[in-house]
Amino acid sequence: MKNMRSLVMLIIALMAGLAAVVLAAKWIQQQNASSGNKIAVATLDIQLGSRLTPQMVQMVEWPAGSVPAGAFNDDKALAERVVKTTVSRGEPILESKLAPVGSRGGLSAVVEEGKRAITVRVNDVVGVAGFALPGNYVDIMVNTQEEGAKNNDKDRTISKIVLEHILVLAVAQEASRDETKPKVVNAVTLEVTPEQAEKIDLARAVGTLSLVLRNQTDLDPAMTKGITKDMLLGRAPEPPPVIQPAPEAKPAPKKRAPVRRAPVATKTDCVVIIRGGAKITECF
Repeated sequence: MKNMRSLVMLIIALMAGLAAVVLAAKWIQQQNASSGNKIAVATLDIQLGSRLTPQMVQMVEWPAGSVPAGAFNDDKALAERVVKTTVSRGEPILESKLAPVGSRGGLSAVVEEGKRAITVRVNDVVGVAGFALPGNYVDIMVNTQEEGAKNNDKDRTISKIVLEHILVLAVAQEASRDETKPKVVNAVTLEVTPEQAEKIDLARAVGTLSLVLRNQTDLDPAMTKGITKDMLLGRAPEPPPVIQPAPEAKPAPKKRAPVRRAPVATKTDCVVIIRGGAKITECF
């Protein structure tokens, strides 16, 4: 009898423990469901300009209190979207990293609204030894001749920074911004405004271009006046030759019409004759 009572108590204890485990599991599951959300993350490294496919995206649980702004909780909303910046594997895909809806893939999706992409030819020197990489900022300097200089007159050359803080979109055909190793290429694509594109096109027509690498956070303008050969060597420029103006031709004097004068009476000899108290004057 005593053993039977102990057995009943053991069975009751086991059932109570099992019920506690079940309730605790349900409570934990409810807490996880209420504190977590599923958001879209990248399943692999995605390069900028790439169009998203279902194989590139997966939904994962994410704590509700730390969901980043612009995250997607539906992977179908990402169909055919284009990324405008590199997305690493496991990184949430945000609206700020995507091009506008309807954008096509490629470099054109990376160009900001109102901007243009222009490519300039470079070499190992002009391209800053390959250190001008996508995502960097450069200044553009032109070397040309001063106004009025003769062809190949090296004494009248000038170097001047014409554009500042220009974003490098791509080097050659590479647009990835994760590369940090220098790469010598023969062309660099820059993001500019339409007015800046006109300046670059004219600058490379009248002279040679050089890229000047600058700090990404440096926004202060250079405000330089350019430098000439005389300024470089520290000598005073020769004064320009003084051109004497040609003497003005004086108009020929006008001929005056001869003035006709009245005839002047010539002087004559006169004699006074007195006859009988009368005076008679005779001239001859």
